[in-house]
Amino acid sequence: MTTPADLDVLRPALDDHTTALPGRFGLDVGGEVREPTTWNDNLDPATASRLATVATASADEIDDAVKVVRAAAPAWAALAPSERGTLLRGLGALVRRDADVLARLETRDTGKPLAQGRADITAAARYFEYYGSIVEGFLGDSIPLGPRSLAVVEHVPHGVTGHVVPWNYPAQITARSIGAALAVGNATVVKPADEAPMVALAYARLAREAGFPAGVVNVLPGGAAAGGALTAHPDVDHVSFTGSVATGRAVAAACARRGRPALLELGGKSAHLVLEGADPDRAAPVIARALLLHAGQTCTAGTRVIVHESLRRRLVDALTPYFADARLGPGLADPTVGPVVSEQQADRVAGFVERAAAVGATVAAEAAMTEGLSGYFVAPVLFDAVGQDTELFAEEVFGPLLAVTSVSSDAEAVAAAHNTRYGLTAAVWCQDVDRALRTARSLDVGQTYVNGYAPGGGVELPFGGTRDSGYGREKGVEALREYSHPRTLFIDVASA
Repeated sequence: MTTPADLDVLRPALDDHTTALPGRFGLDVGGEVREPTTWNDNLDPATASRLATVATASADEIDDAVKVVRAAAPAWAALAPSERGTLLRGLGALVRRDADVLARLETRDTGKPLAQGRADITAAARYFEYYGSIVEGFLGDSIPLGPRSLAVVEHVPHGVTGHVVPWNYPAQITARSIGAALAVGNATVVKPADEAPMVALAYARLAREAGFPAGVVNVLPGGAAAGGALTAHPDVDHVSFTGSVATGRAVAAACARRGRPALLELGGKSAHLVLEGADPDRAAPVIARALLLHAGQTCTAGTRVIVHESLRRRLVDALTPYFADARLGPGLADPTVGPVVSEQQADRVAGFVERAAAVGATVAAEAAMTEGLSGYFVAPVLFDAVGQDTELFAEEVFGPLLAVTSVSSDAEAVAAAHNTRYGLTAAVWCQDVDRALRTARSLDVGQTYVNGYAPGGGVELPFGGTRDSGYGREKGVEALREYSHPRTLFIDVASA
């Protein structure tokens, strides 16, 4: 078997988007690569052909892995934070060393443009470095109760953490969740999606090279059966899940049945509120690029634009060139827009386009489909006059579609922003900063930007949603709290 970190072997194939990767890629458990009972063809979204032959874990294989992790967890938790931090920073350094090949692996696996693949690997290295650095300053508390007693609150790892990672940003999401979990002393089981498991498998190999003990970082690609086995396993103490609302609810229920916590980062229908007095020329490139960077397959993409009626025409005109001139192509060619992840996803997005047009939305701009493409490509579309009572306005598409809706006041803009079941991120555009801040604080979302937009924010910024976008927080110091629990120690001090 090959492992994804055998980079000298993989490099030639990664430079050619028509070439499959050599070898087969097994389960990474207990510091070794294991043969699975079942193999899966991992398809390249840019060509619809086989990229690699990858293991897909069964429920029994998940159970075996959890036993390995349970045995490794106590010794890992017993290490000093400085020792865990040194290993995490070392892993970050190896990710930077191999950044070019990892970026190409991520690009071919997910279809995203190479520039985005490179940005994702840079962010992944930052997660390992960040959590490896701040864990030594993750302090407990003492509670003053007088001279006769001492109360101390310390942060304790859960033990075994399960990480269910989606196919859209596997390099980043794996790093951000296991980075925090490992830092505070948990041993981890990662289940990346069958559609895009390659970089997560590479991390397991790099963790061995960095010196992580066997059994602390384990990666088992798989589908719904593997995910269900992991989230319901009685020896998994905490689950982090990123994905759909429906599956997130099933994960939460499985954890609740055995009394274990879950962290859910679910869907989004994030809005840009372009208020009266905003600068459309400043907002338009940020809005367009945030949507198109991974063919709209970002839960924080900003797929709705709620604009004051006095600025609608100017904003649509400013957005139009970004859609009309968008270039489609395989990720390695670094196009404006790469493919969506699968045929099923391409068909889903096409359905949204047909239904939006049927209920009166206007196509203001649409990219031309490049000739000769054989993968799962969807042309970006800019829709104008999208009604608030429509599917396109309220539901997550996960494709390169942008909906523009006009309103007549700030209050109407806020009401429109809340006219969806999601509450992940938002942006407010207005040159009157007082007005922009007042509006931003009225939005029921996890993250809001003013006169800018960075989907999901940086490594240091707590990230998560409200309502159907989930609960709990990844990123920043808050993630260390999510992946640990407080323990109170009370000492009765005898009088002299």
